[in-house]
Amino acid sequence: MDVRVIPTPKLHGEIQALSSKNYTTRYLLVAALAEGTSTIYYPAHSEDSDAMRRCIRDLGAVIEEDDEKIVITGFGRSPKDVKELDVGNAGAVLRFLMAIAALCPDVTFINRYPDSLGKRPHDDLIDALGQLGVEVDHDNGRLPITIRGGKPSGGKICVSGSVSSQYLSALLFLTPLLEQDSEIEVLNDLKSKVVVGQTLEVLEQAGIIIEASEDLMHFRVPGRQRYEAKKYVVQGDYPGSAAILAAAAVTNSDVTLHRLEEKSKQGERAIVDVLRMMEVPLTHENGTIRVQGNGKLKALEFDGDKATDAVLAMVAAAVFADGTSRFYDVENLRYKECDRITDYLNELRKAGANVEERQSEIIVHGRPEGVEGGVEINAHYDHRVIMALTVVGLRAKQPLRIRDAHHVAKSYPQYFDHLKALGANVEWIE
Repeated sequence: MDVRVIPTPKLHGEIQALSSKNYTTRYLLVAALAEGTSTIYYPAHSEDSDAMRRCIRDLGAVIEEDDEKIVITGFGRSPKDVKELDVGNAGAVLRFLMAIAALCPDVTFINRYPDSLGKRPHDDLIDALGQLGVEVDHDNGRLPITIRGGKPSGGKICVSGSVSSQYLSALLFLTPLLEQDSEIEVLNDLKSKVVVGQTLEVLEQAGIIIEASEDLMHFRVPGRQRYEAKKYVVQGDYPGSAAILAAAAVTNSDVTLHRLEEKSKQGERAIVDVLRMMEVPLTHENGTIRVQGNGKLKALEFDGDKATDAVLAMVAAAVFADGTSRFYDVENLRYKECDRITDYLNELRKAGANVEERQSEIIVHGRPEGVEGGVEINAHYDHRVIMALTVVGLRAKQPLRIRDAHHVAKSYPQYFDHLKALGANVEWIE
């Protein structure tokens, strides 16, 4: 389904931030890897977290849930022998489970989204699993992928971090369960180090011991460990909230979001600092952010690798800033559900934005007077692109029609409901 975004000068109201997708998927996985029963309070409900639920159930986890919590009895080191797993369009879920599938004799990850996840490369993780003695059949590093595992060994593993940190996180979930101790060395650069910090935080909560170098490029992982059954509370989600905050910043607004911890390890909490640098009036205390936007923003420069999943929302805000903004070190945006640099900027130009791209940079020449809009644009099946383009539509002079906007459900099914609750004029159209 498409959505029509009609220019909306004012937003007003309060919402609860949705629960973090990243933490939910990680808690689901460590609960499944535990022997015993774990409880996860306030889990996210999205296509990605649902994909993880579905797959760990297929692998043998027993799941019961109500409106507040999920109770999971894990399978520990012994997942069920399954032939196929369907991760939908969830890249992180695929990569984490490619590693865990190494404990199974023969598992094929099917390709249900050939135009999105099916195009994304996984060579670096495939190479690292090969070093553990795991045989992997694949289509030039892409889905469908068959893992022929069983009894992977530990030892010395080298993995590139230059495309995605998810390959490293996958190995960090697997190696504590192996018979041998492991040493992991990250080659080249490591993208999204903040997200690796989230993985390490969750592993520590699950009772796993890992020695990490300060720069997160070397790890020592004792083998023969067991995940402990625990209780987990999922915090509010900054990546999804970034678009709501950006929408409040570019309009005349008084918008309050709850459940966003000041000291969260989510890199995307930098959206608060970015909006402050753009001179957006806001406060952040006791887990509550209040934005009293006046539609006036200043340009800035920002290292996007610190907050990968908030960059598109930041760029949307910068479209209306006074001056030229630059977001650098963002090449890994090219390897997401779509090329979030070329594809996204092409759509922004259709809407009337003045933007340029480099291999690892996005440059935005702000237009405080607004953009024209009045066109149909393509979201490329990408939830982050959908949310960010919506921000632009709220401040355009004429409505924007966003194709296939239902894919926002990948991470934030309630996104348009929340915007409507704040007064945004958006409507679904066939």
